[in-house]
Amino acid sequence: MAALSEEPAEVVAVKPDPDAGTSPQPSAAPPAAAAAPAAPPAAAAEGDASGSVGEAAPAKPAVPGPAASPATLDRQTLVAVLQFLRRSNLRESEEILRREARLLGDDLGAAALSPGGPGLLGAPGGDADSAGGEALLSRVTAATAIAIGGSAATVASSNPGVAAVAAVPPGKVGGGVVVEDQPDVSAVLSAYNQQGDPTLYEEYYSGLKHFIECSLDCHRAELSQLFYPLFVHMYLELVYNQHESEAKSFFERFHGDQECYYQDDLRVLSSLTKKEHMKGNETMLDFRTSKFVLRISRDSYQLLKRHLQEKQNNQIWNIVQEHLYIDIFDGMPRSKQQIDAMVGSLAGEAKREANKAKVFFGLLKEPEFDVPLDDEDEEGENEEGKPKKKKPKKDSVGSKSKKQDPNAPPQNRIPLPELKDSDKLDKVMNMKEAARRVRLGPECLPSICFYTFLNAYQGLTAVDITDDSSMIVGGFADSTVRVWSVTPKKLRSVKTAADLSLIDKESDDVLERIMDEKTASELKILYGHSGPVYGTSFSPDRNYLLSCSEDGTVRLWSLQTFTCLVGYKGHNYPVWDTQFSPYGYYFVSGGHDRAARLWATDHYQPLRIFAGHLADVTCTRFHPNSNYIATGSADRTVRLWDVLNGNCVRIFTGHKGPIHSLAFSPNGRFLATGATDGRVLLWDIGHGLMVGELKGHTDTIYALRFSRDGEILASGSMDNTVRLWDAVKAFEDLETDDFTTATGHINLPENSQDLLLGTYMTKSTPVVHLHFTRRNLLLAAGAYSSQ
Repeated sequence: MAALSEEPAEVVAVKPDPDAGTSPQPSAAPPAAAAAPAAPPAAAAEGDASGSVGEAAPAKPAVPGPAASPATLDRQTLVAVLQFLRRSNLRESEEILRREARLLGDDLGAAALSPGGPGLLGAPGGDADSAGGEALLSRVTAATAIAIGGSAATVASSNPGVAAVAAVPPGKVGGGVVVEDQPDVSAVLSAYNQQGDPTLYEEYYSGLKHFIECSLDCHRAELSQLFYPLFVHMYLELVYNQHESEAKSFFERFHGDQECYYQDDLRVLSSLTKKEHMKGNETMLDFRTSKFVLRISRDSYQLLKRHLQEKQNNQIWNIVQEHLYIDIFDGMPRSKQQIDAMVGSLAGEAKREANKAKVFFGLLKEPEFDVPLDDEDEEGENEEGKPKKKKPKKDSVGSKSKKQDPNAPPQNRIPLPELKDSDKLDKVMNMKEAARRVRLGPECLPSICFYTFLNAYQGLTAVDITDDSSMIVGGFADSTVRVWSVTPKKLRSVKTAADLSLIDKESDDVLERIMDEKTASELKILYGHSGPVYGTSFSPDRNYLLSCSEDGTVRLWSLQTFTCLVGYKGHNYPVWDTQFSPYGYYFVSGGHDRAARLWATDHYQPLRIFAGHLADVTCTRFHPNSNYIATGSADRTVRLWDVLNGNCVRIFTGHKGPIHSLAFSPNGRFLATGATDGRVLLWDIGHGLMVGELKGHTDTIYALRFSRDGEILASGSMDNTVRLWDAVKAFEDLETDDFTTATGHINLPENSQDLLLGTYMTKSTPVVHLHFTRRNLLLAAGAYSSQ
């Protein structure tokens, strides 16, 4: 083959990237819903293909002949591809390939194109090449994708024996997409056929391990990232080729060297001991279909490449080329601490270009209201009372609303529902409450009111509280949804149709008259789901309630009649979370099928399907401007999706366990995430960088919430504690210069304990939900567990 390319960033992706939208998802999605549809046959998945795609005639059987040496075969294959490109009028692709071929020998390019050169194939269209050329092409096709110097890729189409060649400009990543909804298992596994001597695998791995451990400190940390993906692929290769005893020995010898945060994955891997086990295993398929991403400095990469070439360690180099995506950056190698902060997800780190897209993280301009000051006269006795109150009131809504935030999306970027009169009234109430809001900070911590669900034998699985803190809902494992009023005002249903016809619709208190006093109670129970309820969400106007369940449905309930209005069926598996948009109308759901879906209340099918996660989508959250959705997953990554076009615009890696909580800061600029690893990570959305790590919890973090002004971040955990963190201090003096953004050299402050303002313990109640009232009182909720 051609000499190795300088950068593996140019290596051709053999299988679809998860971002290409081929992760498992129901195929019944409507055309408009497919945010990331499968690529058309033989389309280039990533990077711009510089040539059009040609197709060859079905391959004829190869003419038997004397066995050729590997070098001759490589040379003939290259010639066949060059001739094919010439026949298909793909001049540019041909030129690129010829330039690369000169690395093998200057005469090859000319010889390949000379009609009937000695020992080579005849002129295009001649008899000489009809058998041999097609045979070679069929061999090229059968290999699914062959990267020659990282510049040309053969892409397997869904028809056997049909080849398509797409040239990729140097420096771009090309990708072959097999056109299927789900990766074909046998096609995925067949790449493991090209194997070396099974008895030497341990020697190869220990040789590389010795080399890395003996390298300079500055390179050792970066090159150590190779251990885990190489270990997995070498083990799988041994198992696939039925060298079971060698595989077992390899696993036992080296699995202890892997980082502790891969232990769960290794447990799954250890159960794959036979070729048959691999066929239905999702974790294995994930590893095979998505390239493991490593971010390495150019110096460290050159060191590795030189070592592998000197040792002629082709087995490891093949895995590096075939299954890893090495994101090379210029500059100083990263330290162990910097690398540890960012790694740990199922598919390595995020590629740097994944976080380059522009994100409109600013807030939308608020509509302006005249705020009546009628009921505040009693509060301020002094004559200056009114004007003094008026100023903070405007600030609290944001005097910024007068001028457009430069980072905000255009007001009409996505269609949002118009404000009803009741919404305007609610906003006025909100402003009045905001005027009396307590200004929080290190010197002024919030009071915390804890709602404990006692005797919750049905098993509390989800909680939500309305924005005005008047109602609380619990989702339970017995499939019920229970709504409580937490104010003296009881919950009432609307009267029956017969009674409603008797009401004077013109009267001022018509909204009061339509309610049936006979139905008043503190608790309403909603029946409809047929499995545990894992997520609940109130609409901003408090007229509707969403619930999602293990039964695969999301239900919309009316809080006027306390009945189910719609059952949304799009997920075929359990739905773990759902949330209303801050403007109502839209909502998002995420589940076991690894996809998140965007819905509108008046559409029974999803508007968008966000596909790309490699494991369950465990939590979902709307950005305050409603243009973006954050999803946390069991693949240990957080993704930010653009509602407008369904694109993934940010991938955040760094958690060492499944993510269970997300919270956007009120200004929309930052995101906080919590996971089973007990850490809260803070992200700058605009720059796509991790900017903080809060350590202290000892168990899964299920609840995160910023105070109304964004000064304090509250976190609630299964360790029975609520912790308060200084968000202002965490986000000040951020290092977001161009170099940090370009290379990911993040420097996290060591002392997260300095940011901890307080820890509040419950007796034996895990914290599953947090909510700041409009006046900054913190409400927490959980079910008492008698251990």
